[in-house]
Amino acid sequence: MLTKIKIETPPKESLVDITDQVKEEVRASKVAEGICVAFVPHTTGALTLNSIMDAATTQDIRDELRRLVPTRVDFAHTYDTPADAAGHIKSTVVGACLCLIITGGDLLLGGSQGIYFCEFDGPRSREVYLRIMEEA
Repeated sequence: MLTKIKIETPPKESLVDITDQVKEEVRASKVAEGICVAFVPHTTGALTLNSIMDAATTQDIRDELRRLVPTRVDFAHTYDTPADAAGHIKSTVVGACLCLIITGGDLLLGGSQGIYFCEFDGPRSREVYLRIMEEA
């Protein structure tokens, strides 16, 4: 089953918690045991699993990614803007896909784990595709 989640992101960089939307789609699929693959078809977006227990976690992630890949004007590729080029690199570092286990009709996540859509060049209208597959 293929489904998608639509997200409207705020300006600049953000991490948007999409855990509840992904769980809802998994439950609606009625798959009891299987796999959910989440994929982002955007070159300045990514997906990550991290703590949802402390709101400051997302700020730390954004700050560290900015430190590792600062927006600058000397990128070889700046099709749109220097922020767009930095976003491409951040997307590559974080990744565009997650493979999640479904068991008991729900996602298998750690007690403090959440799923974040990472926006590196907002505001944008974004999509996360989910391929939900039942265990054979």
